[in-house]
Amino acid sequence: MSEAAKGARQLALVFDLNKCIGCQTCSVACKVLWTRGEGEDYQWWMIVNTVPGRGHPKDWEQMGGGYREGVPQPGRLPKREEWGGGWDFNYEEVFFGGKGQEAYLRPVGPEPTWGPNWDEDQGAGDYPNAYFFYLPRMCNHCSRPACLEACPRGALYKRDDGIVLRDEERCRGYQFCLEACPYKRVFFNFARGISQQCILCFPRVEQGVAPACVRQCPGRAVWFGYLDDEEGPVYKLVRLWQVALPLHPEYGTQPNVFYIPPLAPYPYNPDGTLDKENPRIPIEYLERLFGPKVREALSTLRQELEKVRSGGTSELMDTLIAYRWHDMFKPFDRDPVETSWS
Repeated sequence: MSEAAKGARQLALVFDLNKCIGCQTCSVACKVLWTRGEGEDYQWWMIVNTVPGRGHPKDWEQMGGGYREGVPQPGRLPKREEWGGGWDFNYEEVFFGGKGQEAYLRPVGPEPTWGPNWDEDQGAGDYPNAYFFYLPRMCNHCSRPACLEACPRGALYKRDDGIVLRDEERCRGYQFCLEACPYKRVFFNFARGISQQCILCFPRVEQGVAPACVRQCPGRAVWFGYLDDEEGPVYKLVRLWQVALPLHPEYGTQPNVFYIPPLAPYPYNPDGTLDKENPRIPIEYLERLFGPKVREALSTLRQELEKVRSGGTSELMDTLIAYRWHDMFKPFDRDPVETSWS
């Protein structure tokens, strides 16, 4: 790994997929803070996709990138229509055209074929055993960021806290970073001719404030902190209890956004009884997303849950319940109104 890719410490996030309700508050918090500028209308640095689904950009899991046994793998750029979004709407006609109920909001121009959360809440399976869950997705601020190593301009760098940032003065918009990223969380600004991605709210972090997507989550579904902080929840969920797993670890970038895999109700048998032998969400699908360790993680979650149901106690369950939000991202629990930029 190049020296530019090494960080002294590593900030990380953990999303509990059992608590995410797909409300998109994290997405909107990020959008209104960071991507309201020229050429950023279609950019969603944070987005919550429904899975199983084709995601954003469309079919991103088949676009390549990352590493295999340490060797960089070829990737391709998403087409503009595979991102979707950033459309103009007929606001003037609807609100000021005097057409009453005859006019309705619709995109102006070519008919869209995809967009952010195009297949929201669709999922898979058949009634009464249909299933889906929500998957928040953002830049993973990887320990071995393929985007950084692919940039011929040296425009990307990894800070001492593990955040991957871009020097936009050096970026020339070659998009090799997007080709290399297996998660396709880099966006091209067609107006400015540069690439952009999540900056993990580093101006907030530097003043002890958690990122907007973390702090604004109404379901207390996100934890934030240093991976080596043995007293913090991120370390415990990822390293100690090992119930938080990376998305597609086989991509080889060592991502630092982790997920607690979803538990689900039992499916129904044809006679209406519960099938307690098989999960509603196929374990094979979860393994495809989170790797083989997902079985052990789910087993740990069930064991600790049963322990509490039987009258016992569980530090893991107490952590996941998150009785006090301040404990979810110490020391980054400072109120934004106390900062110098408030």
